[in-house]
Amino acid sequence: MNYHISTRAAALSPSLTLAIDSKAKAMKAAGEDVVGFGAGEPDFDTPQHIKDAAAAALAAGFTKYTPSSGIPELRQAIADKFKRENGLDYKPSQIIVSCGGKHSCFNVIIATCQEGDEVIIPAPYWLSYPEMVKLASATPVILPTTDKTEFKITPAQLRAAITPKTRLLVLNSPSNPTGSVYTPDEIKAIGDICVEKGVLIMSDEIYEHLTYDGAVVKSVASFSPAHKDHTIIVHGFAKAWSMTGWRLGFLAAPEPIAKAIDAVQSHSTSNPTSFAQKGGVAAMTGPQDHLPKWLAEYAKRRTYAWQKLNSIPGISCVNAKGAFYLFPNIADTGLKSAEFCARLLDEQKVAAVPGIAFGADDYLRISYATSMANIEKGLERLDKFVRGLKK
Repeated sequence: MNYHISTRAAALSPSLTLAIDSKAKAMKAAGEDVVGFGAGEPDFDTPQHIKDAAAAALAAGFTKYTPSSGIPELRQAIADKFKRENGLDYKPSQIIVSCGGKHSCFNVIIATCQEGDEVIIPAPYWLSYPEMVKLASATPVILPTTDKTEFKITPAQLRAAITPKTRLLVLNSPSNPTGSVYTPDEIKAIGDICVEKGVLIMSDEIYEHLTYDGAVVKSVASFSPAHKDHTIIVHGFAKAWSMTGWRLGFLAAPEPIAKAIDAVQSHSTSNPTSFAQKGGVAAMTGPQDHLPKWLAEYAKRRTYAWQKLNSIPGISCVNAKGAFYLFPNIADTGLKSAEFCARLLDEQKVAAVPGIAFGADDYLRISYATSMANIEKGLERLDKFVRGLKK
């Protein structure tokens, strides 16, 4: 049988993060002592009150279809969060609950972009952004950055990249994969240009609550009504509440865009899982005392990993201000990222993600959302691997 595969599907690149994680798990299952730095998910359990709320919903029979864009109680709780934490007024009708933060990003791009449109994506980027743009038949326009600017684009760089075809800018702060955080002044300058040029911003704020060293996260939507009108905020429960497997995300958008996204979702996934949404309500409205404990542990791991990476000859690393990743520069090792990571996994049983997956081939991504014992063991092996290259 000669199967026909659509050009949009054939053009996609598989997720290298999932591929590396899958190989590492297979090696572990075969009894090998693998240290995994690949997966972007907290190693902490979902807080108990959230699990209890979902369990209670299951026990009560809350297992049927819900409105496609989420139950009213959850949409209201999310609107309340934006008002309480970000000073932003959204009606529940402007909130769309989705099947994960990734799904929210996909919905935004599908609902706002089409063939002939350009989408500006700063690199290093979360690897799914360009692929989602391709699925919308639009064109990704990549703006490269380096560790010399802490992986942040400049207003001049953005202005030069905007054309009459530019529909959307993807902005991710705190960043996956780099951990960089734009200052409020930097965010405003970028937002000002988008307002001036009539460019929409998809602001991916899923790591909003994970910051260090006093870094301040301010949503681009919060600077003025015009900024808000040009911004779609995407967010989710995965990172700050350790709910990756729950597949529960959300977004806030201007009313016409929210309506379009609602229509898209109603014909694709329909509603997010019913009882997971009850867990989402508990996450939004319940105690948040888990977060300071998690942040203290992440900060300890980050400092250790950053110092260790910078002690390895041939590697340099700027410190992260947010999320739970470091993005060390490996250019001086003489290897590009795919070969580096493949050999590191084969020779030292350490799984990291090659920077080429994020549009930056001289780097690799290290997740410190794993135990200190794993970090110490894995980085010792990384040190041994790199020193072996120099012989």
